[in-house]
Amino acid sequence: MNPIFLQITVDSAKIKDSLAMAAQASGPKEESLWDILHRGGPLMIPLALLLVVAIFFFFERLIAINKASKVDDNFMSIIRDHIVTGNVSAARSLAKNTNNAVARIIDKGIQRIGKPIDAIERNMENVGKLELYKMERNVSILSVIGYIAPLFGFLGTIIGMFQLFYSIASTGEYSISNIAGGIYVKMISSASGLIIGIIAYVGYRYLNSQIDKTTNKMEAASAEFVDILQEPTR
Repeated sequence: MNPIFLQITVDSAKIKDSLAMAAQASGPKEESLWDILHRGGPLMIPLALLLVVAIFFFFERLIAINKASKVDDNFMSIIRDHIVTGNVSAARSLAKNTNNAVARIIDKGIQRIGKPIDAIERNMENVGKLELYKMERNVSILSVIGYIAPLFGFLGTIIGMFQLFYSIASTGEYSISNIAGGIYVKMISSASGLIIGIIAYVGYRYLNSQIDKTTNKMEAASAEFVDILQEPTR
């Protein structure tokens, strides 16, 4: 046989061996995020549902709160001009056709013009409480998710650890790599639950801060309206 042909054959075999060794040295194939989450166990399903619910109610409430808190900077100035000049019907029309919490409170106050100031303030306060209730509706769901999501995650880890050690006790076969790999998989649900809980809690606190800002706007507008009523007409 031709020596050159033998040399090429030997070199090809060496190259194949080198590639095989390099493939082994490169380690296991990297897993995608979906693969990692899929290995977290059956409790990943309710955790995913909790995440979807948290995201839905966060944006639903955020849109509703922003809509209720959006007030034109000139709104109260125009109301003042109408009332001071005695044009109550124009003030009422403006408040009635403006869709936000402050306008609805002012509209109630305009409807009660002519009654004692205490009665006007009391009626406006009642409307303010109703508007506050509308903004706070369903916000508590985020707080509940922030509390129970980590508990679901811990429960998934406990169930997974129980299965792992039960398998070791049943088969009698164990190794450090197997135990470490099993624990790594079972901790996925705990990490997911904590992340979802943090997201829900941060969303809950942010929405509450927006509600507080809107409440301050309503209180400031109510106080300004009462001052307007006590001004002398032109």
